[in-house]
Amino acid sequence: MENILELHHVSKTFPKSDFKLDDVTFSLPYGTISGFVGENGAGKTTTIGCIMNTIIKDRGTIKLFGREMGDEDTDMREDIGIVYDGDNFPSYWTALQLSQVMEGLYTRWDRSLFQKYLDDFCLPGRQKIKHYSKGMTMKLALAAALSHHPKLLILDEATSGLDPVMRDDMLDLFLGFVQEEDHSILLSSHITSDLEKVADHITFIHNGRIIMTVSKNDLVYRYAVLRCKESQFRALAPSDILAYRKRDFQIDVLVPDGKEAVRKYKDVIADHVSVDEIMLLLVKGERI
Repeated sequence: MENILELHHVSKTFPKSDFKLDDVTFSLPYGTISGFVGENGAGKTTTIGCIMNTIIKDRGTIKLFGREMGDEDTDMREDIGIVYDGDNFPSYWTALQLSQVMEGLYTRWDRSLFQKYLDDFCLPGRQKIKHYSKGMTMKLALAAALSHHPKLLILDEATSGLDPVMRDDMLDLFLGFVQEEDHSILLSSHITSDLEKVADHITFIHNGRIIMTVSKNDLVYRYAVLRCKESQFRALAPSDILAYRKRDFQIDVLVPDGKEAVRKYKDVIADHVSVDEIMLLLVKGERI
């Protein structure tokens, strides 16, 4: 079994909304971190809801650890640590009260490990959560997600609200987590520089549809953006163009192999591409 998480043709419609999750298919291998990228409203949180079975999909299959999860599968939930974007716990609780509740929910809840995270993250255990900053509440959610020894972390904007130093510490924590070969992380984030540091693969979603999954190695070593004049753009083979966007005096073209494009088209400038620029070209650009 190679994948800890698999989604096949998952769809979900909302009768009172124009948005729908449309034929979503991707997988998360064991021992890896996969970034999940899209603009606000693209479908990231809805997809995570379907994975966790808090949103009932209309069709498709979702497998965790090789099988589908139902409401009765509490043993599978033991192996999943989840952090949502927003309020994860009642604001009138303290961290120590949270620990007591979690101990009743998870058979593997590790009180001493949770206390270690509170100390490491400088979180006061007896202070009500409503008095925490946004960054502190996110660190608390991460501490809780890790303290029942999960194998899969699903993190929805888990580094938002953290300062750059703490974000870097969190990324190191994530990299350490996946050193265990049976551990993986699905990391949804608007901070694409974080994904460029730690993700093995990045999946792009737009308007409820998956538009691309790319490995970080391909992102770094193969993908590129060509800066073309109109005449240079017309000379490109359609098969070399993933997406393009016209600007004032040039056309930016996303290609899957920058070195090959430079070899074929002698006078074209090729630049390395970031996750942000890929997303902009895929979302705002055009296809042939």
